[in-house]
Amino acid sequence: MSVALTADTFRSIVITFRDALVEHKAVINALNVYPVPDGDTGTNMSLTLESVVEDLPAEGSDMEAICKAVSHGSLMGARGNSGVIMSQILRGLSAGLKEQPEASGATFAAALTAAAEAAYGAVGNPVEGTILTVVRESAEAAMAAVTEDASLLDVMAAARDGADAALAKTPELLPVLAEAGVVDSGGTGLLLFFDAALNVLDGREIPAPVMPDGASVPSMTDMPERPAGDDHSALADLRYEVMFFLDAPDDSIDGFKAAWAEIGDSIVVVGGDGIHNC
Repeated sequence: MSVALTADTFRSIVITFRDALVEHKAVINALNVYPVPDGDTGTNMSLTLESVVEDLPAEGSDMEAICKAVSHGSLMGARGNSGVIMSQILRGLSAGLKEQPEASGATFAAALTAAAEAAYGAVGNPVEGTILTVVRESAEAAMAAVTEDASLLDVMAAARDGADAALAKTPELLPVLAEAGVVDSGGTGLLLFFDAALNVLDGREIPAPVMPDGASVPSMTDMPERPAGDDHSALADLRYEVMFFLDAPDDSIDGFKAAWAEIGDSIVVVGGDGIHNC
């Protein structure tokens, strides 16, 4: 029997993803050296998904209701830079799935592509070697797997493999990761989404958290200074993230992003119902 992505399975995937992030939180925190080495990516991603789960309607709700809750909960509960980008990925997925009572592999691949585009669009200065690379290459792998005979599981597994391969090469793209001997923390968290999906859809085990040898929550004072120039290859000059809500018309956001991109290394601006999280 073929497997389809229904409202209840999407709901279960989101809950399982939240649980996996909680279980892997310490490992993801230990990998967090970019853009600010404050060791909170796992915490922020798990809290963001906790907000999503709290917004979910009861089992048996239709796909539109589930997607609306995922979109709203992820935006309003986004924590930190990684949480905001994760919210855009979930919102992009939800937008692509909400009109499909049962999503096929092709529909999921298209929704994941939209999610990647939303994530890149939210960041003023996208940096490769981060969660952005992982979501983009997972979407590319999913689209490449779509054929007339491909099942949802085939496409989901291809997306998971693409994310895993992209994550493994993040140190090649971002020197600060190579120097610390770690892969990207946000990308590590995102990989768990595909593990959660394959667990719900096909009973595949979610890998147990494994702390890298010698890893610990990074210290900002121990990390290398950012080199001269604007190549984003190491840390931001400032060692703090500042999050705030901006209440403004949607048509003013592009100008706002352009102005702040000139002075901000990792500004994230996302839109929804006139509220923008930066």
